[in-house]
Amino acid sequence: MENIYLEIRKRARQLVKKHPVPDFYRDFKQADGESRRFFDTDQVILKLRDFVASEIESDFGHGMTHAKKVSIDAGTLVLVESPRIFLTEPAIRRKLLVVQCAGLLHDLKRKERDHAIKGADFAAETLKGYQLSGTEINEVCQAIRHHEAFKENRGGIAPPLLTPQELLISDCLYDADKFRWGPDNFTHTVWDMVICAQIPLSKFIRHYKGGLDAVSRIKLTFRTATGKQYGPQFIDIGVSVGEKLFQIIQKEFSGYL
Repeated sequence: MENIYLEIRKRARQLVKKHPVPDFYRDFKQADGESRRFFDTDQVILKLRDFVASEIESDFGHGMTHAKKVSIDAGTLVLVESPRIFLTEPAIRRKLLVVQCAGLLHDLKRKERDHAIKGADFAAETLKGYQLSGTEINEVCQAIRHHEAFKENRGGIAPPLLTPQELLISDCLYDADKFRWGPDNFTHTVWDMVICAQIPLSKFIRHYKGGLDAVSRIKLTFRTATGKQYGPQFIDIGVSVGEKLFQIIQKEFSGYL
């Protein structure tokens, strides 16, 4: 069964390549580059990257590649969104650090029940050994606690008692994580999940359209102004790929259903 999914993944990746890169990366090229450089050079992030790489499980679609993409895109969003709450340049650099820490740690408990809550608690303990203030650690934990889709804080509604800076980190982490529900869903995530869970292709297809519907609903949940503008394009690309792939599976892989 794994070989079948790997072949379907190959077809999915071919479909993704036919779509343009999301406008987010073109319109915020400078901020994206700055976030990437920070991710690759900051000493706190480099130390945390080594720790996460030793802890994270990569067989369920939310491994190190996912954590890296979320961290970098969340950093870009912080750079773009920070002026809205009038942060100074030094403060923006600290928020870049905080949100990338949240991006690296947010899915370490992904396989556990209530993974966001357990992930936040784990992050609180982990970050005690890093050069972050208590306030910054709390910002990381609040972001991880509120990063799940279709739960509280939907549509940009602030959870109770979050400060503007906590909300900035929380919303940027959420949006960067949900960007992954677009093309990344079909280049990596879904295949890692079904292979890991050993889901028969027939069962996968039965739930396929329901899954696409859930992906489509993500468009209404983006939280930052930037996410609300650019996030839907990620999702539209993912849905387009998913619909075309569904036809390919039915036509070319029907013998395995």
